[in-house]
Amino acid sequence: MKIENVADLQVLIHTARGGTLTAAARALGMTPAAASATLKRLETQLGSRLFERSTRAMRLTTQGQILLDYANRAFELLAEGESMVAADHGALIGTLRVAAPSDLARNTLLPWFSEFLAAHPGLQLALSVGDRPLDVTRDEVDVALRYGTLADSRLIARPLAQTRPVLCAAPAYLARCGTPVTPQDLLQHNCIIFDRAGRQHRLWRFAQHGQWTEVRVKGDRGVDDASLAREWAVAGVGIVLKSELDVRQELANGSLLRLLPGWDTEPYPLHALLPSGRFVPQRVRALVEFLARKFQALLAPA
Repeated sequence: MKIENVADLQVLIHTARGGTLTAAARALGMTPAAASATLKRLETQLGSRLFERSTRAMRLTTQGQILLDYANRAFELLAEGESMVAADHGALIGTLRVAAPSDLARNTLLPWFSEFLAAHPGLQLALSVGDRPLDVTRDEVDVALRYGTLADSRLIARPLAQTRPVLCAAPAYLARCGTPVTPQDLLQHNCIIFDRAGRQHRLWRFAQHGQWTEVRVKGDRGVDDASLAREWAVAGVGIVLKSELDVRQELANGSLLRLLPGWDTEPYPLHALLPSGRFVPQRVRALVEFLARKFQALLAPA
């Protein structure tokens, strides 16, 4: 027998992605019973088990993995066809699924997204904001904006901005606790810790005259949301090490002051990440090019 309804393959894709039929049903807006029935129908039509079932999760069989790979390719080809047809009409259509860091989204990206959507009324934006990086190859994300050095060779990275972290604190904190003069002085200060790539970033590095020094900082609070770390710093709680993109407004209006001006910090690049080997719709390419131009203009010397 053969597959009678290609749309049934969405249950296969979402079950593999979420690990359970319940997750697949939630993503597809159907009941778990309907998702289970669809999967059983697929297995009956193909004469093969697609998942090994357990009480906790469902694991793809060899046959299931083969079909999943072809199913993903099939839907990507359909997306490519839709994009090419839409391009013939001179319009971008569809949903843009974007993941972005919290501070960058709130302080920089929101008006840019509004501008882009206004220019392309056939588009919708599905924005995921957070500082725990999503898996671009597994999660429902077309493009992820991510800080830091990249190690995943499965991803295509488009550089958007080359920045460095800035050490800063509020005037009220400095008046109360003093101003550090060297990196080692940070050991006597309350430093605000936030996560990078799911790990607490406590080892802060600084360089002077080409010589690097590391300080393992400490503080009375940590957070996995970088925007809250910035807000705590503005409130005078402690010292923070943040991307210059995230604190440029506070540095401009004086609510945060730059510290250790004679010391360099490590590069902290921002990339747009796309999964390699996957068709990239024109609407995604257009957004990435738009953001690249925006960041270039934002960071251009005055």
